[in-house]
Amino acid sequence: MATPTLSRVELDYSGGERLTMNMGPQHPSAHGVFRAILTLEGETVVGVDAVIGYLHRCHEKLAETLTYAQYPSIASKTDYVAAMTSEFAYVLAAEEIGKIDVPKRAQYLRVITAELQRVASHLLWLGTWCMDMGGALGGGATIFLYCIRERELVLDLFESLVGARLLYGFFQVGGVRYDIPAGWADSCRQTIDLIDQRIGEYEGLLEQNPFFLARAQGVGIISRELAEDVGIAGPLLRGSGVNFDLRRSAPYSSYQDFQFNVPIEAVGDCFARYRVRMAEFRESIRIVRQILDGLPEGPISSRPGLKSVAQVRIPKGEAYARVEGPRGEVGCYLIADGSAKPYRMKWRGASFSNLAVLPHIIPGHKVADVVAIMGSVDPVFGEVDR
Repeated sequence: MATPTLSRVELDYSGGERLTMNMGPQHPSAHGVFRAILTLEGETVVGVDAVIGYLHRCHEKLAETLTYAQYPSIASKTDYVAAMTSEFAYVLAAEEIGKIDVPKRAQYLRVITAELQRVASHLLWLGTWCMDMGGALGGGATIFLYCIRERELVLDLFESLVGARLLYGFFQVGGVRYDIPAGWADSCRQTIDLIDQRIGEYEGLLEQNPFFLARAQGVGIISRELAEDVGIAGPLLRGSGVNFDLRRSAPYSSYQDFQFNVPIEAVGDCFARYRVRMAEFRESIRIVRQILDGLPEGPISSRPGLKSVAQVRIPKGEAYARVEGPRGEVGCYLIADGSAKPYRMKWRGASFSNLAVLPHIIPGHKVADVVAIMGSVDPVFGEVDR
């Protein structure tokens, strides 16, 4: 009897066999607890399903349980690397409802802290983004350590002003909580002068590096039409050729008093977004110098010092206030019922809106490019999963 032979099945490897891969939510280059479900054909991404919601902390509901005096310290915890910006939007909304004036000195102090915060935030972005892209960029960690070195100087200024380095509670309804201490202005000048010099060093390190240019140029292009359709903001929007900056288009807190340019790039790729932020460094420093040269005398708040957390009451009404944060428009929609606490609050986080563009620009790129694109968007998940 003949021994039966097993028929051999031939596998066809020529087709586009697809693989589903999870990137995150623990991936270090996700810049937070972001999960991207990637559909791959080889190393090429052909589909992206963006998943958020791993960090939800009920900020908007929490605002209903805290008074107008208490919440600014909690607003800091949304975009926690640009805490001054988050506080800014909240107090502007409350002041608009209550028709509360803010003294000129307090307005200038708000702007100087917001611009220093922009510098600190962009330093953290640049360092982490370059570390994401790895060893070819001066060992990967080199520029990260440089940027953190300069960021610490800005945090030193905040610490001497507020007593904290990350979350501040500096803004309050009607003004700011603290005036600048003796010697602070001189320290601030020295810090921004040093950072201004170092920006040129960063550019020399990166823009003459062929690996950096290969990873950034032509990667993750956001067209002007896509930018406007999706509703992205900040450096992403301006990197796609849209000339929109709230500080210029809808000035608040005396921004109209200062001379500065709004950086624009037309290409819309990772390199364009990088160039916008590098220019913003210099424009923020320019604004800070103008404030130091012309800081007016006078009170820092139009309201008396707080004796109880329920002292500030806002009449019935509603308002939406928005500011230009490091990542774009940060908005706060507030409904007041006449008590010491808001009736409702809704937050518009720039990072949340900006993430919506990822499924449009990642497909067609390699897996390694996902890291570069994600870092160029610069999300902070405290204001995504609010």
